[in-house]
Amino acid sequence: MIEVKNVTKKYGKAVAVDNISFTINEGEIVGLLGPNGAGKSTTMNMLTGFIEQTEGDIVIDGYNMLKKPKKAKKEIGYMPEGVPLYTDLTVKEFVTYMAEIKNVDRKTRKEKVQKIIEQTGLKDVEKKLIKNLSRGYKQRVSMAGALVGEPKILILDEPTVGLDPKQITEIRNLIKELRKNTYCNFKFTYFIRSKSNM
Repeated sequence: MIEVKNVTKKYGKAVAVDNISFTINEGEIVGLLGPNGAGKSTTMNMLTGFIEQTEGDIVIDGYNMLKKPKKAKKEIGYMPEGVPLYTDLTVKEFVTYMAEIKNVDRKTRKEKVQKIIEQTGLKDVEKKLIKNLSRGYKQRVSMAGALVGEPKILILDEPTVGLDPKQITEIRNLIKELRKNTYCNFKFTYFIRSKSNM
């Protein structure tokens, strides 16, 4: 599902990631842990196609990230750190917007948006502006945006950071429930920093 082969990332003479290799198979849940400056964010950004590696290969579900970036990126749902959302949109407007960006078929777009809203526990707040939601709900909105394209791989960057213990439990339970759901045909991959409570 994910193959990283001898990947290095350099910024001038500085080496951010030095010759790493690993494989993540379908159905696996993987946490990426390490101290600040270990290269976790750089690795995640290379996997999601935000930056290019200096050396080596990254293959996502059979697609080389450098040679076929559009196909590789289509397989990934990414929930970035810090919940960057368009807060003047309602929950439904945001998830619909994400579906449009991901080219979800127009004929089934409304149905798929609604299904993800329900599966992420956002039905009761779908008409509310995102800026008026709690941090826990904002995390759910961000996750819904990552899921709406039906990706095979889900990458979560610190999915529980800033949440209280109850919200952390809710997000963990949500992830477990989504993984069991037959509609969600993806493998979960978690990228969690060392200070995360996940």
